[in-house]
Amino acid sequence: MAFTIYSLCTLTSLACAWLLLASYRRTGHRLLFWSGWSFVAMTVNNLFLVFDKVIFPDVYLLPVRLVSALVSMLLLLYGLIYEKE
Repeated sequence: MAFTIYSLCTLTSLACAWLLLASYRRTGHRLLFWSGWSFVAMTVNNLFLVFDKVIFPDVYLLPVRLVSALVSMLLLLYGLIYEKE
């Protein structure tokens, strides 16, 4: 059951990243660019969650997950602060 939930979260964040980056290609709005890359990092974070909890439960991947979550939030924060329309 956990694998299903974690996989659905990964697929959802991947779909959000794809939609945001596709919209950026159409419109050129920079905030969509940073939001899309933030969701790419969230997808990586969710992949590490699947690896940590389901595939390799004996391996301690919490620091890697935390770094990927930090990168994701920093990308979004940078886009929100420095991209003006």
